[in-house]
Amino acid sequence: MVTLADIREARSHLEGITVRTPLIALEYDGHTLYLKPENLQPIGAFKLRGAYNKIASLTDEERARGVITYSSGNHAQGVAYAARALQAKAIIVMPRNAPAVKREATAALGAEIVFVGPSGPERQIKAEELAAEHGYIIVPPYDDEKIIAGQGTAGLEILEDLPEVELVLVPVGGGGLISGISTAIKLSKPSVKVIGVEPELAADAQASFRAGEIVKFPPEQVLSTCADGLRAQYVGTMTFEHIRRYVDDIATVTEDEIMQTVRVLAQNPKTVAEPSGAVATAAFLFHREQLPASNHTVAVISGGNIDPDLLRRIRS
Repeated sequence: MVTLADIREARSHLEGITVRTPLIALEYDGHTLYLKPENLQPIGAFKLRGAYNKIASLTDEERARGVITYSSGNHAQGVAYAARALQAKAIIVMPRNAPAVKREATAALGAEIVFVGPSGPERQIKAEELAAEHGYIIVPPYDDEKIIAGQGTAGLEILEDLPEVELVLVPVGGGGLISGISTAIKLSKPSVKVIGVEPELAADAQASFRAGEIVKFPPEQVLSTCADGLRAQYVGTMTFEHIRRYVDDIATVTEDEIMQTVRVLAQNPKTVAEPSGAVATAAFLFHREQLPASNHTVAVISGGNIDPDLLRRIRS
């Protein structure tokens, strides 16, 4: 399990690399929500925190061998950015249906891209094969202590910037972000409630949380959500243990609620969110009465790498 010391060590690695994203107040329907805009990170998403911490923690010999990961987009960019900064070769296994904006951004950061089919297991298997063949170091998207600790640095910032926080809403895909944030918060201020949020169409984390064991969803179901960054078929073994220990509950939102929230957030250039990044805010906007009572709530915008055409349609 990741400790508070691990997260603090990660923060020391990230100094001068990641942005300390500010909390931005959103007034909606007579209520105030504080947004944690990870869309303002250099790669447009929180994933840089974990990716950089992982690669920075490798030995010089390991970095010289090169790193490899499997990702639909934001983690791919995080690994590519971190590897370039640390002068390591990066190979990214991506699904062919990954959003063009994410494919192009990853390539622009100098990574070598290998394309496979749409399922998560397929790209993981390919990455493991290439790692075994060439000696690359695998940088997992979420199921890794260094990744979780890096993501947890966002939780430390929330507590420091809003000490009176009572509720934190966090998107859930594979579980790395909520594992890190919930660990940082619960080990620092246990009274704060941490709620995960995911699309109804990809609610495997909620099903796992309710069942007390990891539940896997079929790929054709999770692929149907517009939140492409949250299409994990199941949470990781390590992340699930953190979720079970530190997360209070997991809520879900509909596709329509996600897109309406993207539209609301797009009104401010600093809070533009891709669908995956909007789910936590959607829970507050549409399901506030079902959430724990709170006078000071934070919702994490996990990413803002939205397709430009979609953003134009939403804003028009």
